[in-house]
Amino acid sequence: MLIKGYGSGPLVPGEALLGLPGFWSNHLLSMCGDGGCVERPVPEWFGEDSADADALSEVLFDPERWPVFRAPAQDGPGVVVVYRNLDGEYGTDCLLTRPDGGPAERIASWDVDFAGTGLTWRELLRIADNPSLTAEGIHDPATRLLLLLPLLADPDMPEAASARLIAALAEVGAPQDTVSTAAEHLLGHLARRSRHDPAWASPLSGG
Repeated sequence: MLIKGYGSGPLVPGEALLGLPGFWSNHLLSMCGDGGCVERPVPEWFGEDSADADALSEVLFDPERWPVFRAPAQDGPGVVVVYRNLDGEYGTDCLLTRPDGGPAERIASWDVDFAGTGLTWRELLRIADNPSLTAEGIHDPATRLLLLLPLLADPDMPEAASARLIAALAEVGAPQDTVSTAAEHLLGHLARRSRHDPAWASPLSGG
């Protein structure tokens, strides 16, 4: 599978991994590497455990197979998330895909630190809630929101963001007694990121 404009790599569809135990703790806790955690994040927040997370990390970070997660959108740009598993240089790239089939544009990446422009909350919801049902990829809005959550770089997130995130986490299996903690923790990291980037401009805003 090729992504126009991305370059070469052993890319493979990754959507089948989304339902496996350990995926969400690997994907979402990657945002928590800035050392700002008051409470230590754990896979149990997502209904998983350390064994789940360790087992799936072997698949997600395999240098011979780079999982690709596609979130095509209806009547507008979509996003592709690539686990860029270069040997000794692991990272995640997020690419904006155009409905006209033009080359994909990298809008963000993260290893320990986030780099790039990212999306506003409104833009993230537009992509999450408007899947292209005729294109291959992820169609469930809650799954799409969580997949794209690390892209959020909005200095003015609405109060409704917490409730929406809690609902999405619950839908993918986060336990009732930890889902609010997980949502608060993740949004806290994203809020700190936004305040620390005064030059932020969305790739969809014309900035």
